[in-house]
Amino acid sequence: MSHPSPLESTVLVVGAGLAGLRVVERLRAAGHTGRIVVVGEEEHAPYNRPPLSKEVLRGAMDADRLPFRQKAAASENVEWRLGTRVEVVDHDARAARLDDGSEVAYDGLVVATGVRARRLDLPGDARWRHSVRTLEDAQRLAPELRQGTRVAIVGGGFIGCEVAATATTLGCEVTVIEPLAAPLARPLGEVLAREVQRRHETHGVRFALGRSVAGVEDGGEHLEVLLDNGARVPTDVIVEAVGSQANVEALTQMGLDLGNGVLCDRDLHPLRDGVPLLDAVVVGDVARFPIAGYGEDPVRVEHWTMPTDMGAHAAASLLAGLAGEAPDPATPFAPLPTFWSEQYGVRMQAFGLPHLGHGDVRVLDGDLTSEAAVGFHDPSGALVGVVLVGMGKRMLEFRTAVAEARAAQVLEPTG
Repeated sequence: MSHPSPLESTVLVVGAGLAGLRVVERLRAAGHTGRIVVVGEEEHAPYNRPPLSKEVLRGAMDADRLPFRQKAAASENVEWRLGTRVEVVDHDARAARLDDGSEVAYDGLVVATGVRARRLDLPGDARWRHSVRTLEDAQRLAPELRQGTRVAIVGGGFIGCEVAATATTLGCEVTVIEPLAAPLARPLGEVLAREVQRRHETHGVRFALGRSVAGVEDGGEHLEVLLDNGARVPTDVIVEAVGSQANVEALTQMGLDLGNGVLCDRDLHPLRDGVPLLDAVVVGDVARFPIAGYGEDPVRVEHWTMPTDMGAHAAASLLAGLAGEAPDPATPFAPLPTFWSEQYGVRMQAFGLPHLGHGDVRVLDGDLTSEAAVGFHDPSGALVGVVLVGMGKRMLEFRTAVAEARAAQVLEPTG
């Protein structure tokens, strides 16, 4: 039985978000002319998620402005099967079963299943419990954020802090419940996290730090969030911002490491018993892979900018794998993770992986209480990340500094 050439192969993309879109675009740009089927659970075409916790909640952006503009190559001759779930992928048979009972046979597989909001395991009425991951989530929460509404946000990460800033600006009374010692302590470290806390508190946000939720009681007119120390937080609305959960259920028959997303090699091929599946790639939030210059430990990077870098490399990896070719060792995949957050009109922009340098944090320029560049260094003193608080005009300068420091680690002899 003959197999089609890589450029004429049938490719199944499981996941119709930004990562799936970028792979489709790059496959077509590389000359792929075969069938591409994109299957996504949401009814919407790929859309921009960062505004959900900010502009959409404030009513400053309509839903019709969220979808990404698609290049003609990504929409013409591409089957977008939206509002459909892949139930199981049988990679040995090169086929996937969908929830409408149909099957899609394929030659190459792109896993772009993303993540969903993790939810608290709490009994009782869920009417006042919200998350912010999808457009529907934001549209359901937005009408609740009115002047005087008491909002309890469980989780002080980026989504929790952004929702806190938005809700406070809208006149809500906000309490953030966070098990760590400061909001955003995990990604930003304690020094910068304390400054984030100070800024929120100047806007009236209250914090219950070092605390977790023990339960929720419905008092009829309002709710009470019960904390692990016995304290109670009266509230009208609960927002659960307690992290994400990788969407891997459809992949359980593939023999992959699904412990925290999908374990991949540096070229984004999923690993089965340590061996890369060359006719498959993983992209977006669900991929866990080692990043050149940042050690050997695989990481899962849930940053908005990553799918573009990953899409280009994944498309090349997939086409090479379908041709039976090994990746070019001279061009390792070495993206520079970048993320940003906006709270109270102040933009925080980060480059690299700051969490690898919490033990050595230095203010490189400016003043933490106004605008500053904060550097994070690993035990050897190498710069592994920078977070800018404001200082937008210096963005290129510090991004370059982080990129050059990482490049030095990539090129450093290993033996």
